[in-house]
Order: sequence, then C-alpha cells, then structure tokens
Amino acid sequence: MRAVVQRSLYSSVTIDGEVTAEIGPGLTVLLGIKKGDREKDADYLMDKILNLRIFADEAGRMNRSLLDVQGEIMLISQFTLYGDVKHGRRPGFTDAEDPQAAEPLFQYCIKNIKNTGINIKTGIFGAHMKITLANDGPCTFMIDSEKII
Repeated sequence: MRAVVQRSLYSSVTIDGEVTAEIGPGLTVLLGIKKGDREKDADYLMDKILNLRIFADEAGRMNRSLLDVQGEIMLISQFTLYGDVKHGRRPGFTDAEDPQAAEPLFQYCIKNIKNTGINIKTGIFGAHMKITLANDGPCTFMIDSEKII
C-alpha cells in the first residue's frame, strides 16, 4: 500500500462538474493499493499518516500530528500510484490491485480513520475526479507499507 500525503489548507473533489467533497486544513492523501495488500498494510499506513508530525507547534517546528491539531483528511483512491513506467512510454498497472479487491480495503481505511474521530471526506472509488488542493508548505511525503512491514 502506498500513500502520497500532502499537508493542505484546503482540498476538494469534483466529479462531473459538481464538488462532492471538501475539507479545510489537514491532509490530502492519495492512496494506492497493491496486489496482496491486506488489513495489516492499511493499519500501518493509517496509523503512520494520522500520527505523522508535520504540523507546526508554537515554535513553528513540525511537531504535531493530524490528531494533535484535529485537522481533516481527504482520502482518495489512486491506482496509478502503482503504475509501472520502466518499459516503454505507456504505464502498466499489473501491480495495482483489482477494483473488486481494492475497494473493500479502501473502505476499511475509511472506517479506520473514522474510528479516531477525525473528519474524513473521500473521492468516489473508481470515478474520474478532479482534485483541487492548496498544498501547505509545500509539504509532501510518500509512505509505502511494503518497505516497512
């Protein structure tokens, strides 16, 4: 499981010209699910994301987590994070999990975050979405459960 985590001041999802979700200050997370990913990958990644100390404290240092600042989170499923561009010019997606197996794991991540009390908004799984965000910093991190677990 792979995530691109962006500290954001604002984030929204637009589908078919209509804003379907939006958040204020917090994190915008693009989440890729790889074949073979399990709940343990989701547990690791969601814990890491929610507790990542990338928000400023009183001294202006990155020392507070999303949980500490009670920010919001926009979670967006993005299979292209497992796009392989090593060969040729057209990406291959053989490492990305099939939608039928990926969606329940994506829903598991949503439930995991909701259980913390953090306000979560999402895109619509499998939809063509337009994501708008104001990246704060910019401050962007990539986290991969495969490298840790």
